[in-house]
Amino acid sequence: MLATVTVVGIVVLAVLIWFFLRTRSKDLLVELMEKRKASCRLVSRAEYVEGLHHMPVALAISDQNLYYENSDMQASFELSRIDEIEYDDELTTGRSVPPGTQVLRLRSHGSTFEFVMPGAEIARWKAILPPRRSGGQAAATA
Repeated sequence: MLATVTVVGIVVLAVLIWFFLRTRSKDLLVELMEKRKASCRLVSRAEYVEGLHHMPVALAISDQNLYYENSDMQASFELSRIDEIEYDDELTTGRSVPPGTQVLRLRSHGSTFEFVMPGAEIARWKAILPPRRSGGQAAATA
């Protein structure tokens, strides 16, 4: 009986910790987005996709840099280093994205960066960061 109560208590504690960390992570993402709004042209919530991992990030673009950040990672690169910009409805792995979302795919020096975000946000990103192929050619959008 005591062992059952202990196991149930541990499971409840683990769920509460998970819920707290998830909620706090969302709060930190909002804080990052607010911080970037002052210096960036566009700030959006997105999911950075690396392999099978989807990480929520604050995606922001300034005149010279693109930032993708969350509580565990702060990354950026210069816009001048982007070779290709694509918008698609599936990931490079062939997996489709949820309805109502699209992929912003950036290629820079042989590396691919993919961000999944709502379709309404994609329209705003296309206006600031239009599709293009290597060599400056306009790319076809999906």
